Amino acid sequence: MHEYLPSRTALGVARRRAVHQLLDNPRVFDDPLAVSIIGPEAAARLASEVSTNEHPVSRSLRAFVAVRSRYAEDELTLAVANGVRQYVVLGAGLDTFACRNIHAAAGLRVFEIDHPSTQEWKRDLLRTAGIAIPAESVFVPVDFERQSLGDGLQAAGFDHRQPAFFSWLGVVPYLTEDAFRATMAYIAAMPPGSGVVFDYGVPRSELNAREQLARDHLAGRVAAAGEPLQLFFEPKKLAAQLRTMGFRHVEDLDAAEINRRYFRDRSDGFALAGNGTHLLSARV
Repeated sequence: MHEYLPSRTALGVARRRAVHQLLDNPRVFDDPLAVSIIGPEAAARLASEVSTNEHPVSRSLRAFVAVRSRYAEDELTLAVANGVRQYVVLGAGLDTFACRNIHAAAGLRVFEIDHPSTQEWKRDLLRTAGIAIPAESVFVPVDFERQSLGDGLQAAGFDHRQPAFFSWLGVVPYLTEDAFRATMAYIAAMPPGSGVVFDYGVPRSELNAREQLARDHLAGRVAAAGEPLQLFFEPKKLAAQLRTMGFRHVEDLDAAEINRRYFRDRSDGFALAGNGTHLLSARV
């Protein structure tokens, strides 16, 4: 991401969440703020892009954007039931959970981590949409070139002595391996009961020809936006790596399992295509 500019991929993801609310029935992921946060002009344009939104590649990407948020919030609900009261949204972009905290009554605090310029842009969008930021939610601007995740959270009032749940959606493929390892090591050092959900892609060599074309198309678009894809994992090696780091439980869902769990028995064909993307939950 360019310094001082908000993330362009964050807007693309937010638009797909909004389209999901408008076009797909039944919804995999309900987000009553998804349309409002992108602003009236962007929301109005969605209605004129029907053919684009109904393209098979677009539908599959939208399905993945929706289901990864659903999976993260399902796992968060389990964590809250087990006593976790701190939720950290890494690379939050235009995610709206902090403004619709369904676990506020249980005392869940939400810490949103993102680049300062992206967070300022988000605050402007929230103000324009009339969406309030609840008192139990904290925006934590972190420029990772100058500040560590731990320092940023500590300054925001995060309690490292208590367990926490982290979501890390749409971020890992853009990282270096060193940055990924550093963040996972930080989470692995949290108290028992802590956990994380993230998505990742498998190496291009493990995709079939059609999947490679779709990957190349997406990679070209995000690279043009200044946010190139660069990190991929082989599932078995990744699971072994995480267990070595101290995660006692690892659940890895490929596209087939995601479709079975979240898209089964639909009549509209809305589901993930291909098998290049995974959702992973790891607990300490």
